[in-house]
Formats: sequence, C-alpha cells, structure tokens
Amino acid sequence: MLTLPRLSPAPLAPSALEALPLTGREVTFGTEEIIVSKTDLKGHITYANPVFCRVAGYTERELVGQPHNLIRHPAMPRGVFKLLWDTISRGEEIFAYVVNRTRHGDAYWVLAHVTATFDVNGSIIAYHSTRRSAEARAVDKVRPLYAAMVEIEAQHARRADAMTASARFLSEQLAQVGLSYEQFVFSL
Repeated sequence: MLTLPRLSPAPLAPSALEALPLTGREVTFGTEEIIVSKTDLKGHITYANPVFCRVAGYTERELVGQPHNLIRHPAMPRGVFKLLWDTISRGEEIFAYVVNRTRHGDAYWVLAHVTATFDVNGSIIAYHSTRRSAEARAVDKVRPLYAAMVEIEAQHARRADAMTASARFLSEQLAQVGLSYEQFVFSL
C-alpha cells in the first residue's frame, strides 16, 4: 500500500481540537455538490476534494495527514461515531447525519455515506466518505436526539464510557420505534 507523506503539521491534540472556537453560525453548500474524503485505517485523511476544503475552510495540504476528527463538532455525539466505526470496520457501509465544524468555528450538517475500501484479497485498506448537504427538516429531527446523546456523554469522565452509554441510548431510542439507525436515517 502506498503511504502518503504527511504534508501538514502534526495533528492537533484532542484537547486543542475541543478548544477551537464555535461561532453558532451554520453554513451550507450546494445540493449538487458532494464532499469527498478518504482516510487510512486510523482515520487520517489521505484525500480531500475541493468542496471539502472550501466548506471546512482548510487547504488540502492542511488536511492530508490530519485525523478526520479535526472537523468534529462538539454537538456531534461520539456514540454515532462508535456506530459508524463499528459498522465500517466490519466492511459494511453506513449512512449517517453528521454535524461538522469548519476551521472558523461554523457548523455544517451533512448526510454522510461511508464505506470501506478493499484490496484484491478482500482486506480493508482504507475508508471513503461522500457527503451531501443535509435537508433542514431532517436536521430538525436529528438535532434533539444528538443533543440528548451529547448530554449523556457529558455525564461520563471516560471517553469510552461516554461513547458506549450514548450508543446504547441511541439503540434503545430506535428500538422503541422499531427502526435501525439506517432505517431512521432514510425515514427523515
């Protein structure tokens, strides 16, 4: 497998990511536009298309080599990312609503489609994500669920415990209405 050189500075520590300012503004991008990124198995960006760079406010050079969670918005529950990583690490695809943070602290919502990339032997070698702008009516339905998950996560000192509790809450909420996460996403 080809290893890309790290073109940008060392990744920001998680505490530095969380300290980035938030503006409270939401930005959008065109419904005809698609954000594309590729990562290695550890979630470090190996490719970012021009739409991703423009919307997130980074150059490709700044993004390549960085962990994809560089754009993680604090309103995005870690429990959804646990579900996402558990799903794609099994080689399955997932669709998920995600709120991201731009370099300047703005938020942008996407409907993400994340898949594994396989080598000729069927082993996962990377991940690929395409993201479309999320419809406002879907975001309005997702936002309170994600806020409740983030609140649950805040009650746990350990990140792993927070993710597990949040993911369990999501699973319980969806079970009550008889939906999987994917069915929930497609129902919006």
